[in-house]
Amino acid sequence: MSNLNFFIILLIIAAIVFFIGQKKAYSYSMFNGGAKLHSLPNYYGYLTTLWTFLPAFGVFVIWSFFESNVSSMLTISQFSELQQLSVDELSLALNEIKILAVTNSSSVSINNQAAAVYSEYLNHSFNLKILVSVLLALLGFFYTYLRIKPTMQARNSVEKLIVYVLFTCALIAIFTTVGIIFSVLFESIEFFSQVSITEFFFGTHWSPQIAIREDQVGGSGSFGAVPLFWGTIFISFIAMIIAAPLGLIAAIFLSEYATSQVRAIIKPILEILAGIPTVVYGFFAALTVGPLVRDFGYYLREIGINLDIEILANLTVSTESVLAVGLVMGMMIVPFILSLSDDVILSVPNAMRDGSIALGATKSETVWRVIVPAALPGIVGGFLLAISRAIGETMIVLMAAGVAANLTANPMNVVTTITTQIVTLLTGDQEFDSVKTLAAFALGLGLFVTTLILNIIALHVVKKYREQYE
Repeated sequence: MSNLNFFIILLIIAAIVFFIGQKKAYSYSMFNGGAKLHSLPNYYGYLTTLWTFLPAFGVFVIWSFFESNVSSMLTISQFSELQQLSVDELSLALNEIKILAVTNSSSVSINNQAAAVYSEYLNHSFNLKILVSVLLALLGFFYTYLRIKPTMQARNSVEKLIVYVLFTCALIAIFTTVGIIFSVLFESIEFFSQVSITEFFFGTHWSPQIAIREDQVGGSGSFGAVPLFWGTIFISFIAMIIAAPLGLIAAIFLSEYATSQVRAIIKPILEILAGIPTVVYGFFAALTVGPLVRDFGYYLREIGINLDIEILANLTVSTESVLAVGLVMGMMIVPFILSLSDDVILSVPNAMRDGSIALGATKSETVWRVIVPAALPGIVGGFLLAISRAIGETMIVLMAAGVAANLTANPMNVVTTITTQIVTLLTGDQEFDSVKTLAAFALGLGLFVTTLILNIIALHVVKKYREQYE
């Protein structure tokens, strides 16, 4: 039996005990002198289900999370050869042991013997986990079933349990976020112990290739991340120039001016853009938009040469360019701004619209002086989501802007972004203790800090310009 099969069985058991608890509650109200129940019969079924499912499921999940590590520790304690290994060597040996445990190799090496022991511990752990989970499910069922009475406050108990479940989910989300931050932070600290933090945040040359030999060409090992941060901001800025006005104006049109028939046609068509895979946008940018931008750049350069305009005459033009990526990425994030802004504008009370019109304002004055200020926090939230989507995009940049780190203000030139470099650094077989690989975690930390600063600025803007209404 696998973990998934047991989970499905647990769900089936929970569904069965729901009807058992509900039936007992019905029996009190129908056959026990017509006793009046404190709660609806469904709540008694819900309570029985929750007490049957939650303890067993909680133990099952926690046990599954720790059983591999515990089995590894018990396996190591059985072999002195493994105990004498260094931390890195032991990590490699454990990975090989786990692979051998899955493949069931018949070799007689130490790792194969350890794999057999590891598999045995896992089997014992799984059987014990199933037994404990089933026992907890039975105890939870009988505990609730025997307490079902007409005076039992089943609805209150169900609501309390649901609150506890929601609180637990919130805690899991918080701990996951904290875990991600610390995992990136620790690796970044290791990186900054080998590379100057000043060089990373203020250096203008990015070449993470570490030389293996002194005479190796192209192994400079420079980690100045300014071109990466600039490329990320540059592309996101162009994307937002395209997406912000288009998305907001489209949302205003659909919510305030369009008829219901027009809205029912246009909005789904616009939101189709959100369902297109980013790799398709990448192909479109590389094969269609990129050449068009290149031809436009050549046209501008010819104009500069003919009119003796030095800036245009010396314009660097490339098929892979910031402008091509920004244009396509802007169209990709339009649905994010459109959908959120439309929902926020529609949520503004109609009384505000009617009051503005009654005071003599025109439709456009009502929209721009009443509706938009009232919906500003939600609109800014939509812009933030779009910016985060643009900053985190990788595939379009990889296909249409390349991986060359270039510090330039020319939108016709090649740049790269932080996420693209992270993918490049972690692609293939890498040593996770090398400076080159650790640079990916430092870039991730820098991206996190950048996003945090954007959020703080957005909160300040919302707080400053939010309209207060009674």
